[in-house]
Amino acid sequence: MANDTSKSQSILAEIQAAGVAYAENTVGAREKLMSLSRDLISTLELPCESLMRIGWAEPALATDCRIAVDLEIFSHLKRSGSAGLTAEELAAKSNANVTLVLRMMRHLVAMNIVGEKGKDTYYATPLAEALAEPKYRDGIIFNYDVAGTSFRYLPEYLKKTGYKLPTEATDGPFQAGHKTDLSLYSWLDQTPPYLQAFNSYMSAYRAGKPSWLDPGFYPVTERLINGFDPDYSEVFLVDVGGGKGHDLRELMDKYPEIPGKLVLQDRPSVIATVTSDAFEASPHDFFTAQPVKYARAYHLHSVLHNWNDDDCVKILRQLRPAMKPGYSRLLINDIVMPRRNPTWPATSMDQLMLVLNAVQERTEADWDKLFKQAGFRLVKVYSYELGQESLVEAEPDGEQP
Repeated sequence: MANDTSKSQSILAEIQAAGVAYAENTVGAREKLMSLSRDLISTLELPCESLMRIGWAEPALATDCRIAVDLEIFSHLKRSGSAGLTAEELAAKSNANVTLVLRMMRHLVAMNIVGEKGKDTYYATPLAEALAEPKYRDGIIFNYDVAGTSFRYLPEYLKKTGYKLPTEATDGPFQAGHKTDLSLYSWLDQTPPYLQAFNSYMSAYRAGKPSWLDPGFYPVTERLINGFDPDYSEVFLVDVGGGKGHDLRELMDKYPEIPGKLVLQDRPSVIATVTSDAFEASPHDFFTAQPVKYARAYHLHSVLHNWNDDDCVKILRQLRPAMKPGYSRLLINDIVMPRRNPTWPATSMDQLMLVLNAVQERTEADWDKLFKQAGFRLVKVYSYELGQESLVEAEPDGEQP
């Protein structure tokens, strides 16, 4: 196979330009550089190398990271600082076979997870240090044990069903892989270790990524703070299905001048783990009527993408009567799948939703259709180039559905 040198040279020129933009802290430049880097690899990689990466290198990496969590490899390396640890020292600390540890560490070095100081001696890269933190460690556990099992059963599941699209939250690849009739969230409630891992991971899933609360993304002051009227309600924003309240904490950090109260809502098992005096935390089933009336905004972050269209309409219709037309705003912080040139974070999340919940990520047209069915009007989609999540703003259309 001949190398396409003209294409690779063109990509290299784009990388140089994106590098300048990145140095100038241009929004989206980091994502552009990553995308171009993958484009470059795809032009240079031979088919046999692609198969090795897909079939061996990446599955081995996921497996080695999962084992490293059990052996506390990342934590040991982080505590060792710049001195690092030998494979023999890591094996002794982990009570594992030294040859097994050595072979695993070599692959983690080759895949840029940990660093190598000398012969059989390793240190924690910034990534490895992050993986020692509970929220990222739990991400490895959830993704390998829960999501990974579901992905591995997808081919078998589709073959058995004649390659029909999974549409039932209780009958999909997740159920096939985990031998259960429960939906993902019901299963998590009955499997506390994975529920804890999931909740912990959700606090890290977006860490460091651009947020709708960043300057230049969504005009929080103009659209929400200005015009807030405590005569309607003292509540500024209700975070529906907001987990442990990480979005509310970010909102308070970036907009300390917020004029009203903040309310966090989620399942009782989640709310029981929340400790904060900065906002009100209340258990709430979003399939039932919204108890907080006439708040300035109702925010759902990565909630609706977990549910099929019928369930989404039910959720939205429970919100609609609580909202004041012309004042209350609906904010959906979720993926808006582009019609062309999708990014891998968006497409991989779409695949994750397929195997875990038998649902899909939505295009702008899909969101518009949902809103109309539930009595809302799409106002605007706020996004940035190559970003994963968007902020979709909608408002009551004035008529009850």
